[in-house]
Amino acid sequence: MEETLVITNLPDREQAVALAKKLVDARLAACVNVLAGCESVYFWEGRTETANEIPLLIKTLDRHYGKIETMIRENHPYELPEIIAVSLSKGLPEYLKWIESATV
Repeated sequence: MEETLVITNLPDREQAVALAKKLVDARLAACVNVLAGCESVYFWEGRTETANEIPLLIKTLDRHYGKIETMIRENHPYELPEIIAVSLSKGLPEYLKWIESATV
């Protein structure tokens, strides 16, 4: 299995926690870290913007990426949500095995 970390941001904690619970309840993610708020600075539609956001770190398997992307898009208020997937090349073997066993 290829363990994967999916990263996204939501505009508030309530939406972030709701999405995290949906992903774990659907067993698409073994764990989702809902981080403290951050300020994002980005270029959008010709100008520099800022926004307060809540980052999510979603621990999953690569085979679940498509369903996770769909769930994020369906539950995200942004026109273009950040959805980034990073393959995990190393990690505590027992933890990586747990990610596999906690997802379907």
